[in-house]
Amino acid sequence: MSEEESIQSLGGKARADALSAEERSQIAAKGAAARWGLPKATHEGDLPIVGTTIHCAVLEDGRRVLTQSDVMRILGRARQAKGRAYYDGDVNLPVFLNAKSLIPFIDKDLYVTSSQIEFKPIKGAKAFGYPAELLPKVCEVFLKARDAGVLTHNQIHVAKQADILMRGLAQVGIVALVDEATGYQKERAQKALAEILEKFIAKELRGWTKTFPLEFYQQIFRLRGWKFDPASVKRPAVIGHYTNDIVYKRLAPGVLDELRKKNPIIDGRRKSKHFQWLTGDVGDPKLRSHIDGVLPLMRISDNWDEFKKHLNKAYKIHVTTELGFDTEVIEV
Repeated sequence: MSEEESIQSLGGKARADALSAEERSQIAAKGAAARWGLPKATHEGDLPIVGTTIHCAVLEDGRRVLTQSDVMRILGRARQAKGRAYYDGDVNLPVFLNAKSLIPFIDKDLYVTSSQIEFKPIKGAKAFGYPAELLPKVCEVFLKARDAGVLTHNQIHVAKQADILMRGLAQVGIVALVDEATGYQKERAQKALAEILEKFIAKELRGWTKTFPLEFYQQIFRLRGWKFDPASVKRPAVIGHYTNDIVYKRLAPGVLDELRKKNPIIDGRRKSKHFQWLTGDVGDPKLRSHIDGVLPLMRISDNWDEFKKHLNKAYKIHVTTELGFDTEVIEV
C-alpha cells in the first residue's frame, strides 16, 4: 500500500468512526438502494382513513404507493408468510385476490396495477407497497363478490371492511389523499405550473408584430369616459395596469409573473412588449383568442364597472397558491 493510499484509508476510517450508528446505517442503505436501482420515495406520510392510518409515499417517478403491510392490515387480512417473494411478476395477484370466488370480478387492468412495488423509502434500505389506486379497486372486487353471494365465510369480514373504506373514499380520491398526507400536493402544483409556463413563455424574444387591435384601446378609453385620439401613440400609464388585468392575468396561472421576470422594467420602462415573450404555438394564439373574446364584452358594456362584471364572469383571474391553482375575481 502506498503512503497516499494509507493516508486515504486512515481518513476514511476516521470519518466512519465519527459517524453514529444511525448515520452509518443510512449510508449503507443508500448504497444498497443504488445497487438495486430501486425507485426512491421523495415524500412520505401517514394517511388517516376510517379510524386508522396507512403509511404512504410518492416515488420519484410520480407513483403513489401504500405500504404492503398496511394494505393487508386495513383490509383485515393477516400477512402471508410467503408474501414478498411471491409477488414478483406483472401478472401475479396479491394473496388477498387469489381466491377462486373473486377471479370472475377482477378485470384485466387490475392484473397489471396490482403488482407489488419495491422502492427505497426516505429512511431504510427497501420497502414494499402497492399502487394507491389499487385499494378502491380491491374494495370493488370484494363488494361485487359479496353482492353476487359467492364470498366464503372467511371473506365476509373483508367485504365489510371494503364497504367502510369505500364510504371513506367516496368524497375524495385516494391519489388526492396521498398527496395531502405526504405534502406532495405543493410540489405537484409547482410542476404543473412549470409545464404551463413551458408552453406559454418563449425561450427567446420574438419579433414585434401588431397584436393588440386599436379597438382594444378605443374601448378602454370609451368605458373610462376619456377622449381618444387615434393619431396619438401616447397612452396613460394606467393602460398597462388595465392590460395586465384584462389579459395577462387571465391567460393561465403564473404567466404574468413570468413575463415580468423575462421583461423587467429597466430605467423606468420595459425594453420589449410582454406579448413578444409568448410562444408562437401556444401563448400567442391564446392571447389573440382572449382578446377576440374580450372585445365583444367591451362593446356591450356602457361603462367600466359593467365591463368588469362581464369580464370577471367570463374570464377568471388565475392565482397561483402553494397548494395549487385558484381562480379569483379581483375588482380593479
